Order: sequence, then structure tokens, then C-alpha cells
Amino acid sequence: MFRTALRNVAAHKGRLLMTVLAVMLGTAFVAGTMVFSDTLGKAMTNSYSKSYSDISVQVTDSSASAYARASEKTGDGAELTKATVDQLAALPGVAQVRGVAAGFTAVANKKGDLIGQAYNAYGANWSPAADGKDPRYPMVEGQGPKKAGEVALDRSSADKAGYKVGDTVRVAGNGPAQDVKLTGIFTTDDPQITSGATLTLFDTATAQQFLLSPGRFSAIDVQGKPGTSQTALQDAVISKLPKEGSITAKTGDQLTADQTKMVEQGTSGMKTMLLAFAGISLFVGIFIIANTFTMLIAQRTKELALLRAIGAARGQITRSVLAEALLIGLTASVAGLVTGIGIGAAMQAGMAKLAEGMPTGPLVIAPATVITALVTGVVVTVVSALLPAVRASRIAPVAAMASGDAPATQKSLIVRNVIGSLLAAAGFAMILGGAAKGGETGRYVIMGGAPVAMIGIFVLLPLLSRPVIALTGPLLAAVAGTPGKLARRNAVRNPRRTATTAAALTIGLTLVTAMTVMGASVGGAVDRIVSKGVVADYKVSSANRMSLSPELAEKVAKAPGVTASSALTNAYWDLEGKDSAVSGVNPATLPKLLDLTMDAGSADALAKGQVLVEAETAKKRGLTVGSTVKADFMDGKTGTLTVGGVYQSLDMLSPFVVADSVMAPHAKDADIRDILVKGTDGATTALATSVKEATGNNPVIEVKTLEQMKEEFNQIISFALNMMYGLLAMSVLVAVLGVVNTLAMSVFERKREIGMLRAIGLDRRGIKRMVKLESVVISLFGAVTGVLLGSFLAWAVNSTLDSSIPGLVTELPYGQLLLFLLMAGLVGLVAALWPARRASKLDILTSIKTD
Repeated sequence: MFRTALRNVAAHKGRLLMTVLAVMLGTAFVAGTMVFSDTLGKAMTNSYSKSYSDISVQVTDSSASAYARASEKTGDGAELTKATVDQLAALPGVAQVRGVAAGFTAVANKKGDLIGQAYNAYGANWSPAADGKDPRYPMVEGQGPKKAGEVALDRSSADKAGYKVGDTVRVAGNGPAQDVKLTGIFTTDDPQITSGATLTLFDTATAQQFLLSPGRFSAIDVQGKPGTSQTALQDAVISKLPKEGSITAKTGDQLTADQTKMVEQGTSGMKTMLLAFAGISLFVGIFIIANTFTMLIAQRTKELALLRAIGAARGQITRSVLAEALLIGLTASVAGLVTGIGIGAAMQAGMAKLAEGMPTGPLVIAPATVITALVTGVVVTVVSALLPAVRASRIAPVAAMASGDAPATQKSLIVRNVIGSLLAAAGFAMILGGAAKGGETGRYVIMGGAPVAMIGIFVLLPLLSRPVIALTGPLLAAVAGTPGKLARRNAVRNPRRTATTAAALTIGLTLVTAMTVMGASVGGAVDRIVSKGVVADYKVSSANRMSLSPELAEKVAKAPGVTASSALTNAYWDLEGKDSAVSGVNPATLPKLLDLTMDAGSADALAKGQVLVEAETAKKRGLTVGSTVKADFMDGKTGTLTVGGVYQSLDMLSPFVVADSVMAPHAKDADIRDILVKGTDGATTALATSVKEATGNNPVIEVKTLEQMKEEFNQIISFALNMMYGLLAMSVLVAVLGVVNTLAMSVFERKREIGMLRAIGLDRRGIKRMVKLESVVISLFGAVTGVLLGSFLAWAVNSTLDSSIPGLVTELPYGQLLLFLLMAGLVGLVAALWPARRASKLDILTSIKTD
């Protein structure tokens, strides 16, 4: 029987080609993902480990982070200073101690625009040793900064901006922008900088003043003498540090381990996402494999019957078919593994181009990758062939020899429909329950119900195919005449096969539609949130969402062309025992910037020192106009606020709003994230330029209209969707192979029928049209099912997000959905080209004689 299996594989190479390709593509995606993530993870780990190669112990002050404001202090008053450095330097076993002052520093190019991204812009101190060199940052041009007004730039940033030693460079930290002289250009193996971040070096005193506060360090690097244990040195260092507070000490090995863990977590999430899409491709491939073996067995009915007649047991027949599947799966998996290694290399090269400076290294082909790829491909193929193998073993010798076709019995279809109905009902019930539950819990319920509902729909597809495809009959007859009628009948003749072919496209279209509808819905909600109630022309904010200074707000208000402006100050006060977000605004200019819809009271109450409350918050807390609210302010003082109005929610404002005059006495370090601006002539280029100049042309400050903010967010959604479409392209390709495979084998099965059609007058062009239309109808059937199911899933998920995204409603992008259907029809048409051509070239007499 094993030799028979080998002969069958060799005899049907062409028919099994599409199955091999489907398995190969799925396993290639799996192998490529694992190779890419392992390679990237290893390269990043090796790169980041260099950051601590010369550090035995690092002392850090978490309150002096790279993005801390100069006004921020540690809760216990403890700081890292020169005295701390001297204390640690005096410890036995210490070879060298270096104080580090680091923080956010943006650099402008010659046009005044920010170099790189704000979240990747750093500044630090140049700390030369006795030889005048800082080993961390070797200079390739010029020299390190020695006094205020001098800086050095990393080579990549200098090259991007076209700066040379001696040029004037504009830099900005947490304060105003400054023009400084470029004295040097350096290189570094710091992975953050080599990955595209910008690094600006100051002399130590300037770095402390510019980035933190005078005399303060954000970290201290301690290097031990040869033979000194990192752990012993860490214990000695800790003995000199405050017992409580934000100052901690870790060894170089601990820092490397933490960095390695962070890299693993980062690559693990990416690997999981990519493997999920690889799993979708393999799931689609299951339908192709099962369909292929079902049709092959139907074509070999007499052969299998003869084997049963001469003594082959049912188990032998089953094992024979599974042996074929094993050989195909093993061959395809090996090919997929080799292809996957190539995909991994291509992904690494693509990542290097997209993310300049991303660490690279030799390809990592781990044993786990090889085993996973081979086992996955073989298991998927064998499991997919299991049901056809069992069916093959049930062929009765005499009955099978009497007929070349073994149609499904009515009983089997009834059982299938009952099972499908139960699964679909259970899945849809879970989805509806999750939608009603809402929140994160509801989303988890939907995630559990969606696969069950999809499987139920797949099981029911044979039942659905007949009435749905029947609706196309009049259209096909009107457009294509007799070939159209024949195409419709062929599409519903074998509902199992039609359903299996359509299911592959249904999976892809379900996911694509769900993401598209959710993207359109979220985009629409954000558009409404951003624009709701806002009549200001521009919003001024920091690119890294850091707080803006009150002085900046005053300068913007005085800029030429500005008729009204207001800083939106943020604070958290304890109101009636609950921590509550509060916005501070200028009540005189607020009506020109925001159009508040009042449910009760008036916005004029702000000028009287009263508080406005958002409607939902007022309802939950039982507050109305005239209610008093006990307030515990952040400065330790207490007071009583009177509710002067209730307003409908605005994204720009917190649930409680007070006048600046009420906020200021209790907000020493005002947290201003946005400044709203209204111009004399509206949102003009001149006004934007005027406001930008008022900020000192600070490269960190952004001046944007509402439309620009919407466009920016929509670009993020579009990027995410395009990435998902790209990842789903593999499953769509596998689905196309399924359509080609089904039609090719269907043509082979219907040789006699096609020969008879040709004999009674249907020309070759009519045969081609018949096969193409059959393919288009099946593809559209799968696509329509996928679009409907995807839209329903998107609605359910959106229902769980309405509390997180106010005003979220499900929006159907009809244009895109129609495009998906048209593309599905095109897929069916392209997939039918080769089978249609093959069918049209069949010899009439030879076909009629076919057994």
C-alpha cells in the first residue's frame, strides 16, 4: 500500500502542485517569521549589550528621566550630585566614576524642522578623562564642547542636516530654543543612536542646567578595578545611597539581562502577530488540501474499489491516503523552510532600509525553527487529508465499481447542516453577548465567539451556496446566455466543493472587512472628537507631549495676528474624595476658541470663579448648578468650588473646568499640554508662521490646524491597515491557488461533459466563458459572505469600544467594500484563465470516451 501511495503521488504531480504550493507558502511564512524575529532579537541583544560593557554598577535617579521637566525633584529630596560621585569614587575597588546628565534635547535642521522624532531626541554631557577624550563618544571632527554655547552632534544627525563643525545649530530642551556653535562631530556604538536617535552633547555644567538642574546628575556609571566583583561593588555603592527614594543601583550584568528581557518581549509580540497571520494562511490551506484529496479520491473511486475487492482493508486504504498526504506535507514543508529562510533574510534587509541603523547580524536558523516548520506543514497536510482518507476507506467494492461518482448522501448533508447551525448559533450568541457586555471583557468574549461563528458558517456554506448563487441565474443568463446558465448550474452542482473553494476567500475577506470597517469607524469618531466644539484656528503643542511653559503661552498670545488664545492647564485635585482631572482656561477668550454646549448654567460662571462640570460626570456624582464641591488642592490647601454650569463632553477639556485665576494659586508647576489660538483672518500660513516665531522657532513646538491633526491620525490608521493588508496578502494568494486548483480538477472530472457540450455545438469560447463565470460566481459568493461576516464582527467590536472612544458608531465604507467585491471577482477571473484554456482545448472524441 505504501508503494501504491508513492505511485499515486508520482501519477498526480500536476494536480497536487497547488496543494504543495499552499502548504509551502504557509510554512514559509512561519519559518520566515521565526528566522526574522530570532535574527533581529539576537542582533539587538548583541548591540544593546555593548551599552554596559564598561559599566560595573550604574546608579540611576528615576525622577531625572530623559523627559523629566527641570522643575521635577525626587519625592524625598535626594539627588545625584558631585558629592555623590566623589563618595563613590572613594570606595575600594572603584577604578573610575562618571556622572551622567541626560535628558530630552531636540535639534533643528537648517530649515528649522526637527531632525528625527521627538521621542528619540536625547542630550547628555561630554565628560572627558585626563587625556581630554570621552571614550563613550570618540570625535571624528572637531572637539568636544567646553563651555556654554557649544555642542557636539552625532555623525548621523549632522549628516542628515548637512551640518559641519563651526555651524550654528538650534537646540531645544525643556526650555526655550537656543542657538549654539557646533564644535565637534562624534561616533558612538550606543544602539539608540545607531538606530536613528539624535544625541547632542554639552559640557557637564551646561547639560545639568539645560537638561536637569544645576549640579544634578541623572545617573552615575561606576567602573570597577580588575578582579572586583560586580555584586560586591554594588553592595558597597548601595551603602552610600539613600535607603528610600527614586535612586537605585544595578550591576552591568543586571542591566544587560534587563535589556535582553526587554528585547525578547518586544520581538515576542511581533513574532506572535506574524505567526497569527501565518496561521491564517495555513488555515486557508486546509480547505485546499481537503478539497484536493476529496476530488482525487472521487476520481480514483474505481481504483480504490478494486483494492478493496482484492483484499485491502479499510485501515490500509486510510493509511495509503495519509501516506500520500505525509509525503506531500514533508516535501512542501522542506520547500517552505528553504523559502522561509529567504523570506527572513528579505524581511531583515527590508527592516534595515525602513529603520535606518537597526542592528543587523547573521541569519539565525534555530533548531526550533526547522522543527516547527516541518512539523507544522506535515501535521496540517495530514490532518486536512484525514476526513477524505476516512471517506476513501468507506467505499464499497461493488457499489463503487458501478459508478465513477460518489455524491454526498442527503443524510450527511442534514447532519452537516445541523452541526453548522449549532456552531453558528453558539458563535453568534457569544458575539452578541460580548457586544452587550462591552469593555475588555466583552472583547474577549467576542474573540472566543468569532472563530466558532466562522467555523459554523463554513460548515453551512454548502446549504447557503444554492439559494445565494441561484440569485445570479437571471443576470448570468442575460449577460452570457447558455454559458452563463451552465456556469450557475456547475457552481451549485457540488455544493461541498463550491463551499470549500469559497471558504478560502471568505476567511481573508472577513478579516480585511472587519479591519477596514473598524478603521473607518474609529477614524470617523476621532474626526468628530477633534473637531467637536473647537472653533480655534490652531493648536500649539509639543511634539513629545511635554508640558509647555507659561511664558510660551504669553508669547503666543502676543504674536501678530492672534486675536484670542488660551493655554489649557491640567491638574489633578481631590474633589469630594475622588482624584479628578481639572482644566484651567482663560474665561475671557474661551468662547472664541471652544463652542461649549451647556446643558445647564452658563460658561460665564467661569469668570465668577465657579466650576463647570462635564454632563456624564455631573450625573454620576449628582452635581447640579449651585452644588458645592469640597476640593483638596495639590499644594495641600483646601477650598470649596461652586458648580456654575454643566457642559457636554469635549475632548479638549477635562471633566472639571475652572478659570486660570482659580487654577494658578494651586498649580506652581503648571502642566500645559495645549494652547488654542484664534487668528484675525483664520488659519493662514502667516498666522502659523507668526505663532511659530513667537515660540522662538522651537523645533519641538508644533502649530497645527484641526485638519492637519485629523490627517495625521488618519495616516496612522492607513499605515496600520496597509500593514495588515500586506500580512493578509499571503492568505489571499493561498485562496487564489485554491480556486485554480478546484477549477483545474473540476475540468478534469468533467472531461466527458465538456466533450458532449462541444459535440452539440458549444464552441471553445463558450467553454472558456462557462469556466470563467463559474469561478467568478464562486469567488463572489465567498467574498459576499466574508464582507457580511466581517462587517458584523466590526460592529460587535465597536460596541465594546464606545466607552473608550466617545461617539464611536459603526461606519461602513461602501466604496471600499464594493472594491473588495470587485477584486474578488477579478481574482476568480484570473484564477480561471488556465483551467478555462485547458478546458477549451480538450479533444471532443477523447473527452467523450473518458471513463
